[in-house]
This record gives sequence, C-alpha cells and structure tokens, in this order.
Amino acid sequence: MSVALRRATPSDFPDVRRITRDAYLRAGHFAADHPYMSVLEDVEHRAEHAQVWVAAAAGQVVAAVTLTFAGEPYSEIAADGEVEFRMLAVDPACQGGGVGRAVVRAVVDHARQMPGIGAISITSATFMKRAHGLYESLGFRRAPERDWYVPGEDVLLWVFRLELCGPIVHSRARV
Repeated sequence: MSVALRRATPSDFPDVRRITRDAYLRAGHFAADHPYMSVLEDVEHRAEHAQVWVAAAAGQVVAAVTLTFAGEPYSEIAADGEVEFRMLAVDPACQGGGVGRAVVRAVVDHARQMPGIGAISITSATFMKRAHGLYESLGFRRAPERDWYVPGEDVLLWVFRLELCGPIVHSRARV
C-alpha cells in the first residue's frame, strides 16, 4: 500500500487517537483501563511536546507515529544524534497490508534528511513480537545494553537501533 507521511494537524487528532487506541487494544497490548492508554490517547499533549506524524492512503489517515529527540519530554531512550520513534499504530482495518513497513521506511527516509541525526532508536515491549520482526527486517538491531524496565512495573522494554549510514533494507530478509 502506498502511503504519504506528513505532520499531523489538529484535524487529524481524532483519527490518531482512534487508530492508536484501536491498534493497541486489538493487539491485546493493554486493557482499556490501563494507565498507558490515557497517554496514548492524549494526542494534543503529544503534539505539543513531540512530533506527531500520520500516514495517509487514498485520502484517509491509516497510521500514526510520534518522533522525538534526546532530552525532549516524550523521549525515553534517544541519545544525542538519534531520532526516536514511538507509538507507531496502524489502523487495524489496514494491518497486514504493508502500512507499518511503509511508515517505518518513511521515518527512516525523513531521518536521513535531518542534520545531525545518525541513527534511529525505538523501544518495544518484549511481547510485541510482530513489531520486532518488522524492525529487524528493515535493518534495526537490538541494543540490549539499553534495554530498560517500566518504572514501578515488571515490564522489560527492548531497544532497537538503526544506523543511518547504510541503505534501508527493502526485503523481509535479515541482513
């Protein structure tokens, strides 16, 4: 599926909220009353303190992702010279059609154009196996020395990183 990645506008926020909520709930990552769901749904706050992007296909918002940088409020693991993406969500009605892959590729292409950015980092919960496969198929590598636990919970988060010096992988094969 061909998607166009662009910065979200306030008129996109209801779609971002719906897509993010539905994607996380449908995947079984969290229950509707989990405290992190309110963080995911607060698109206005996210857009004020980070960059919220949407992917559109055929004029409809089909995915959303948040970009942040070291030292910013939404950054969990970005080091200097890295862009971190978070909260990647694809509308469940579009999952399995390559939208997530297209969004990550667009993020990589965008990051390559940013002055001073040499890598991309992402945190992913250990149970998000489908996401891990996507990241690894696009050249991201685990950075286990940067793994961390959610404060106050027994939830391990893995860090994946992509150096931007080489081309992005365009197949499902691992490199």
